[in-house]
Amino acid sequence: MHDLALFLLMAAPPAGGEAAPGAGLMTFLPFIAIIAIFYFLIIRPQRKKQKETQNMLSALKKGDKVVTVGGVHGTIQNVREHSVVLKVDANTKIEFSRSAISSITSQAREKEKEEEAADSDDEESSEEK
Repeated sequence: MHDLALFLLMAAPPAGGEAAPGAGLMTFLPFIAIIAIFYFLIIRPQRKKQKETQNMLSALKKGDKVVTVGGVHGTIQNVREHSVVLKVDANTKIEFSRSAISSITSQAREKEKEEEAADSDDEESSEEK
């Protein structure tokens, strides 16, 4: 017990009330380090992911195959300002909020490029004959 009291007295600041130069900064340094760690490990990646999601939602167009947050798979039939209409079956269409779209499984643009490439290959093979 005596050793503990002696240690605490030695660790206490000087009685004159004057702190060593730079001691004020040293007391705030751990807090600054914690804030920096939170920013780089939590806040910054979350903002990046939010921006990517916003870009994905703004790029939705007719023909994209998507998956909703609830797990419904469908093809976009109509895009509105705040919602999209998905065709989930031959005769079934459901309207969802844009924010309910979690991912795009295949985009209509990729399909169009593949079709154009196939058409140009067919034209080249017919010209060679």
